[in-house]
Amino acid sequence: MLQIVIPAYNEERRLPRTLRELRRHVTSHRGVLGRVEVLVVDNASTDRTAEVARAADSTALPVRVVRCARRGKGAAVRAGLLATDADLVCFMDADGTTDLDAIEAAWREVLMGADVVIGSRAVAGSRTEARHCRTRSLGAAAYRRLAGRLVPGIADTQCGFKVFRGSLARLAARRLETAGFSFDVELLVRLRGLGAEVHEIPVTWTDVPGSTFVPSRHGAAAFAELARIAWRCRAVERPEPVAAPAVLLAGSRA
Repeated sequence: MLQIVIPAYNEERRLPRTLRELRRHVTSHRGVLGRVEVLVVDNASTDRTAEVARAADSTALPVRVVRCARRGKGAAVRAGLLATDADLVCFMDADGTTDLDAIEAAWREVLMGADVVIGSRAVAGSRTEARHCRTRSLGAAAYRRLAGRLVPGIADTQCGFKVFRGSLARLAARRLETAGFSFDVELLVRLRGLGAEVHEIPVTWTDVPGSTFVPSRHGAAAFAELARIAWRCRAVERPEPVAAPAVLLAGSRA
């Protein structure tokens, strides 16, 4: 089974469309993906996020709501990952910026032996449609350079689409402390420390208006989080890669 975690803070407007498209995609690819369930993490929303998520629940795509009172995308993803029990888990953004074909592409990488597969807007074959101002683009470039020191070899830590072997995801999530937008970096550091093999895949990514990340409000905090992650994970070392459990490839098609 595949479980998809969607962190959501005040997403009553964008979430229904994402869940409809996800239901159509899962239904048309049932032969490959098998059973799929969505966990929407209501991150202390003040709107109808939880209600619209429950309204999307169906036999074609079961949807359940996980509550996370601690604010922050990292806190929400952590709560969602810890609520999973599947062999294969994923998280994606509520706005649906990443084309859903990435699900099958990631699935193939897992079948080939990858422990973690992350969408990347910075590798060959990716296509992006962004409306970022020059200031935000420069800030993003500086952020990538600093993040690259913590997770060498990974070109794009922040794309909101990542797939994991479930046992590794839950183990890393238990150790995750970053509650804000830089949580991806710490999560990847933790996963590598557990011996996970991380693969980047190209994605089609379209910027969707309404992002909760505002550079003027959250930018400085994201850089400060990187410094804390560097200190917190200074002793993390990468052991030998974890062998893929044989039961995964058979069980995840259930």
